[in-house]
Amino acid sequence: MPKITYLDYNATTPVRPEVAARVAALLAEPHNASSVHFYGREGKKYLENARETIARAVNAFKNEIVFTSSGTEANNFVLRAEASRRILVSAIEHSSIVKTVPDAERIPVDSRGMVQVDALAEMLRKEQKPALVSVMLANNETGVIQPIAEIVKACRASGVDTLVHTDAAQALGKIPVDFSGLGVDMMTISAHKLGGTHGAAALVLRNDLPIKPLLTGGGQELGRRAGTENVAAVSGFGLAVELAMQDVAQQARVRGWLDTLEEELLAYSEGAIVFGRGVPRLPGTTCISMPGVSSETQLMSFDLANIAVSAGSACSSGRIESSHVIRAMGYDNAVATTAIRISGGWNTTEDDIRRIAAEWKKLYDRVGKRAAAASHA
Repeated sequence: MPKITYLDYNATTPVRPEVAARVAALLAEPHNASSVHFYGREGKKYLENARETIARAVNAFKNEIVFTSSGTEANNFVLRAEASRRILVSAIEHSSIVKTVPDAERIPVDSRGMVQVDALAEMLRKEQKPALVSVMLANNETGVIQPIAEIVKACRASGVDTLVHTDAAQALGKIPVDFSGLGVDMMTISAHKLGGTHGAAALVLRNDLPIKPLLTGGGQELGRRAGTENVAAVSGFGLAVELAMQDVAQQARVRGWLDTLEEELLAYSEGAIVFGRGVPRLPGTTCISMPGVSSETQLMSFDLANIAVSAGSACSSGRIESSHVIRAMGYDNAVATTAIRISGGWNTTEDDIRRIAAEWKKLYDRVGKRAAAASHA
């Protein structure tokens, strides 16, 4: 297998070696945390240790952590449980939000990708009906960090009975995530976005908030989510969170390397755009357009050079589609279809960033310049 320069951490991170070792060891044992025998008690201990670690990391109570199989399940859990409410979601939400409630009202964003809080407040005031507002903490495509505490404040000030949910799957392990401090009612987090495995995520749920379970059956997770817990993956989730909390310096390094990359590519191509530049963004995320060159062409070219990046969200069954996030920011389809996302994390090196910078310039010289000349002919 060739050496791949992996820069698609927002799709999924490489599993940390310590996590892989723990998950493999636990998979070799028959843990069911609901059983009363030795293996059941051991499974319960691993489960509760992870719950405590994660609760501490996000400043929540231990009993506010409800384990799920994925961030998508957690998002569906919230939206389907509160379906009787008026639902408002930002125009840049993940597909697990927008496709679950396709007729939800869309909260607009500005050209930088920031939710317009005043517009949300006006939308709430127009209809005095119990509402659910869902705005992600950090966008998966642009990395733009949203003013969630300000959004919560606006919702409370509206006088409308409003629950607030934030999808923080991309944020945990990269920036501080404070469930209590943000003031939200519900929050989604996920293991595989920070070095854990697939199969483990959580809905952080205010402990005085009743919610109708999405899955019913055995009464696990204090009756809020039925189904035998994935002890191995959940334990790995806890360990991944613990390791990520110790890795702040690496996040700062990656941001520095990406800042240099952005400056270099913007200087190299007059028409390139870095989406969300100038507002707070995740340390490991850059979303940039290559003028005149489609996202599909870029992805194929980088793939041939053994570089893995993506065009926006990875949740489109392998299809490359025009980004609804970039279009929501006011850019036309011609620009949206030239954007790629470069995302790094715990195992990214400066050489990885230098490598994609060099390949980006080669592709622009080969295709982009010709396209620019043709458009001016």
